[in-house]
Amino acid sequence: MNQPDGIDLAMLRVLQQEGRISNAELAQRVGLSQSACSRRLAALEADGTISGYHARLSNKALDYKMMVIVHISLSGQFAKTLTEFEAAVKRCPNVLVCYLMSGEYDYILRVAAKDLEDYERIHRDWLSALPHVVKINSSFALREIIDRPNVGL
Repeated sequence: MNQPDGIDLAMLRVLQQEGRISNAELAQRVGLSQSACSRRLAALEADGTISGYHARLSNKALDYKMMVIVHISLSGQFAKTLTEFEAAVKRCPNVLVCYLMSGEYDYILRVAAKDLEDYERIHRDWLSALPHVVKINSSFALREIIDRPNVGL
């Protein structure tokens, strides 16, 4: 992956705010011809700097009002154990984020739930059924302060 130059960074800043902007408008905003802008954009996509384009959905608007931070400990950190856990957690539709951690817990998850009863269902049917889990610790977010999709450029 090449280091983005000043023009690439300008393009990325605009795209972070306006992912649906036309190539013509993007080119104008960063001072390039449309063809040069299109080539740079294709290069940023090809080298993985831009990993995709997404609609950012509101969990609250979709009735997922509860965010839960879940700490999980496994029975061990053998390659097979981690692989089996990770394959299973990817199938849980309410898990928004999953990180392999160092420290006290093996994984931290961010889980969306409609309410406490829904989280109980997710805990019972999904989280407790994940392979190799020996401990689950759930913390309930009281209020979201910031949720950035990316690092600011």
